[in-house]
Amino acid sequence: MTELVATTTGLFPLPDWAKSELADLKGHQKDDLVSGDEPPAVVEQYDRARAEVVDRQQAAGLDRIVEGQLRWDDVLAHPLAVAENVETQGIVRYYDNNNFYREPVVTGDLSPTGDLAADLEAAEVPGDQLQAVVPGPYTLADLATDDHYGEGFLDAITEFLVGEVEQFPDHATLLVLEPSLVEEPPEDGEDERASEAIDRVVGASDAESVVYPFYGALSEKTHAHLLDADVDAVGYDFVSDHEDNLYNINEYGTTDSVALGFVDGQNTSVEQPDLLRQRVEWVDENTPAATFDRAFVLPNTETFYLPTERFEAKLDALGALTRTEEVTQ
Repeated sequence: MTELVATTTGLFPLPDWAKSELADLKGHQKDDLVSGDEPPAVVEQYDRARAEVVDRQQAAGLDRIVEGQLRWDDVLAHPLAVAENVETQGIVRYYDNNNFYREPVVTGDLSPTGDLAADLEAAEVPGDQLQAVVPGPYTLADLATDDHYGEGFLDAITEFLVGEVEQFPDHATLLVLEPSLVEEPPEDGEDERASEAIDRVVGASDAESVVYPFYGALSEKTHAHLLDADVDAVGYDFVSDHEDNLYNINEYGTTDSVALGFVDGQNTSVEQPDLLRQRVEWVDENTPAATFDRAFVLPNTETFYLPTERFEAKLDALGALTRTEEVTQ
C-alpha cells in the first residue's frame, strides 16, 4: 500500500494579527525592510508568526512541517530579492493571477546569502519532520532578469541555489517548486538544461527530494526530461489539470514516489479528508502500471492566497488524511 505523507507547499498567509502589526512597523519602507536586514521589531514579529504556523501544522498532524516562508513578500523570487548584486525594480505580475512581486534584476556575481537556512534554523523543527522549500532553478531564473551573466544565467542561478541548500540544517524533505516549467515551458534543448539544473539543486541535499511543477500540467517533453533528474518524487497539480497529468504518468511513467496536489490552494472551499482519500484512490485506480512507494499529498499551489481561517481548515483536512484513528467525515 502506498504510504501517504501529508504536507504543504509552504508560502503561507500571514496570521491576521501579523498583517496589521507588520504593516504598522514597516510603514512606507517596505522596499528597505525585505532586504534581509529587518529591524529587531520586525524580526520579532516574524519569529512569533513563524512559531505560530509551525505549532499549527503540528497540531493539524502534518507529517512534514515547513517554516512558512512568511517573509517571502516577493513570493518565489524572494531568495534573489535579498541577495547582493540584485536590484529589485518594478512591480510585475506573479504568473496569471492578481498577485505581484518586485522584479529582481541580477547586476553582478551571485553569492549564497544563508537567508533561507536562517529561517529554517529559527523554525526549530526536528530534522525528521522539517521540509525545506526552495524555488526551482528554472523558475527562479524565469522570474528574474539578467543584466550580467548572459547565456550562463541558468547555471549561475543553479549554483546560487546549491549554495543556499548546502547551508540548510538537517531536513527530511527538500521541496523544489517549479511552476515556470508549466507556465513558461522551456524550449527544445532548454528543457534538458532545466532538468540538469534541478538535478544539481536536489543533489546539494541528502534529504528526500520532491520537485513540484504546478498551475497545470507539464508538456510531454518537459515531463520526460524531468524524469531524467535524480529526483525522489515528481509532483502533479491535479486541481488545475487532472487529465493531462494522468496522461503524463500513464504514457511516460513517473518516479517511485509522487506528490499529489489535491487541495485547492486558491479556493476557500475546504476539502474533507474522505474526499482527499478518494482522490488518492482515484489516482491509484487510474494508473494501472504504476505502484507508488510514497505519495505526498499537498495543496496544488502556494497557500498565501487564502484567508487564515480557511487555510487552517485545509491544514486540518490534510493532517486527518494520514491519521488512521481519525473518524472519516
